[in-house]
Formats: sequence, structure tokens, C-alpha cells
Amino acid sequence: MKLSTLKERVLATLKSEDTEGAFELYVTRTPGYLWALFFKKLHIHPIAVTLLSIVIGALAGFFFWQKDIYMNLVGMFLLIWANWYDCADGQLARMTGKKTLIGRILDGFAGDVWFFSIYFFICLRLTNEIAPWGTPWGVWIWLIAAFSGFYCHSKQCAIADYYRNIHLYFLKGEEGSELTRYDHERALMLSLPWNKKEWFHKIYLFFYIGYTHSQEKMTPKFQKLYQLLQETFKDGVPPQEFRERFRTASLPLMKYTNILTFDTRVGVLFLSLFLDMPWLFFAFEILILEPLRYYTINKHESFCEQFAREIKHE
Repeated sequence: MKLSTLKERVLATLKSEDTEGAFELYVTRTPGYLWALFFKKLHIHPIAVTLLSIVIGALAGFFFWQKDIYMNLVGMFLLIWANWYDCADGQLARMTGKKTLIGRILDGFAGDVWFFSIYFFICLRLTNEIAPWGTPWGVWIWLIAAFSGFYCHSKQCAIADYYRNIHLYFLKGEEGSELTRYDHERALMLSLPWNKKEWFHKIYLFFYIGYTHSQEKMTPKFQKLYQLLQETFKDGVPPQEFRERFRTASLPLMKYTNILTFDTRVGVLFLSLFLDMPWLFFAFEILILEPLRYYTINKHESFCEQFAREIKHE
């Protein structure tokens, strides 16, 4: 397979080049695409690939428990491998048309399992080690990890995912984005009956609307702009000129959404393990990524407010 042809095929699987960095294209998407081709040839279902990624990624955390750098290297490789499979399952689903609700749920669940394992085993590793202030970390490392993971990490990934979907909505429309509204998803959940066919979908929506609601609570000015667009333009679709202006304003923030998700986060995790200071990973999430989340929200909310003001005065 020629490299140029391979690159074109991988690019065709991307939601948008706007939301994918060069690192992700070559280090994640391309190996993921090759794995997807391999699994397609073997007639392996995308859900099986997702389950493999969950197991491999969770296993990676165990190898971070050890202070031996060679064991840590094994864990690093396993985490990269899991991420390739996490990329491959979606590409395989699109190739084969085998898209399922449970596959979507498991795909979103995979990263949570990986990082829960990573946080857990790093805490086990550090509990009895001496902290920078001269005494063992003890319970403090567990409290720091809980704040870093359950609060910082979850909010950072949620807002990054939301801003990417907003960007894709203005770039490609509803068909090219997974942008959803809390009230719409809640109404759908309430409309579904408790029967053998719909009960699983109903439970999924129950948890999903909480996730969507948290994204909307972080972005009040975008919510006002979005509502204004629905009220002002036919079918809620703004003119192409407005969509292009929104894309221009949003595009510089896409690099920050990439930083707030997987690649940069994992790069710092690996560096902290090489330095035998895995607590730096938690410090990075709290002291660097959390201010970056606030900065990204502030910039996005600012231009949303400006666009809303312009529409009102037209």
C-alpha cells in the first residue's frame, strides 16, 4: 500500500482535519486504521476490539505500580496499544456498518477504565513513598488523585469533547457532529418505554443526559447563542457566512482541546514515570490542564457572546 494512498484513506476516516492534530493522525489514527483493516479481514466484530482495548488499557496500569522502568515501559506500550484499538473499533464499525448502542457505550467507557486503573496503581505505588515535603504520601495521594481524576480529568475531557462537536456542527452540520441537547435527550429518555427492546437505551440515556447537562452548565453563553440561532434562522441553521466566521473563531481552540484529551496527558504521564515522579502527572492535570480548561472556556464564551450580540442587533 503506497504511503500517499494510506494517508488519504486515513484522512477519509477523520471527522475533520480541523479537530485532529498531525501527531494524532500519524501516531494514533494511522496504526488504528491498519488494525481496523486487519480485524475486518478476520471478521472480528468492533465490540470485540473495544473489549480488547479495555483489557489492555486496564492492564497497563498494573505495570505502573512497579518502580522498575522496564516494567513501566511495558505499561506504556500497552496503553499505546489500547489506544490504537480504541481508534480501530470506530473505524472498523464504519467500515463494516456494525454500529451498535452497546459499542458506543463501551467505547466511551474504555478510557475511564484505563485511567481508573492508572490512578489506582500509581496511588498504590506512592502511598508509602516519601512526598516532597518529607513524609510518606499516605492518604494524601489518594485524595489528590481523586480530585485530579473525578473532577479535573472528567471536566477537561468533557469540555474538549463538547467544543469539538460544536466546531463540527458549524463546519459540517448536524450530520457531521454528535452535538446533542440535554432537553432533547431527556425527552427521548422519558418517551422510551420499559420493554425488552428499549430498556437498555433508556438506562444509557439516563446517564448520558447527566454528561450532556454538565457540558451545558459549563457553557452558558454558547447555550444562549445556540438558542438564539434556533429562534432566528429557519430550522435553526445559520447562513454559511456565519458558520465560516464561527469556524474561524473556534479553530485556534482546537489545539487546546487536543491538549486536554489524550495525547499530551499521556506524554506527561510517561515523562513522570521516566523521572520516577508519577505524582507529577496529577500535578499537571491540576495545575496546568485545569487553568487551560478555564482559559479555553473563557475564550469560547467570549466570542459566543460577541456573535449573540451581533445577531440581536441585526
